[in-house]
Amino acid sequence: MNRQDIYSKIDHTLLKQTASWEEIQKLCDEAIAYRTASVCIPPCYVKKAKGYTGNRMKICTVVGFPNGYSTTAVKAFETKDALDNGADEIDMVISIGDLKAGRTDRVREEICALKTVCGSRILKVIVETCLLTEKEKIAMCHVVSDAGADYIKTSTGFSFAGAAFDDVALFARHVGPNVRIKAAGGISSFDDAVRFIELGADRLGTSRIIRLAEDERLQR
Repeated sequence: MNRQDIYSKIDHTLLKQTASWEEIQKLCDEAIAYRTASVCIPPCYVKKAKGYTGNRMKICTVVGFPNGYSTTAVKAFETKDALDNGADEIDMVISIGDLKAGRTDRVREEICALKTVCGSRILKVIVETCLLTEKEKIAMCHVVSDAGADYIKTSTGFSFAGAAFDDVALFARHVGPNVRIKAAGGISSFDDAVRFIELGADRLGTSRIIRLAEDERLQR
């Protein structure tokens, strides 16, 4: 696996609360230079970023982020607003409380509702693995598959832990054939990136890999 193979699976990400337009612009420039899968940015910057990048880079943004406890109506509005502003991909956070209460039907219905809004555009479902039991993780593999979402995603990066190798391997064993896997949160080395991909991840949510590549470039 060469470096470009890795870059092509990265959602180059900046979601911190203090993110400025100048930082988002730099993120977009880096993503274009390294030909990443997308940039993943706050909703408030989607329209400006789409205008800046045009067709040179996919724009991903987040819905119900990071806690997931907005109502379905609010998440649907956020999704439509983001798509109207030019987003190509949506990463939504599930209602973890509903999952914990055993209300998987409500979680499924919400994912279905957002996928209906997305249409042909990609919907990734963040389940926040560090807060779930193994049984709940497996249940979400089935829910995401049944709901017609495009990806199951490990983490927001805002809870106490991010992606874990074991979780990606677990997902790979239990998701349906049309569901891909995104590992996100704490991916900090090329070795980690390769391992996640080998285990079944099709996307990596990270900023550190491109930062490492930039550091190497500047040291030459």
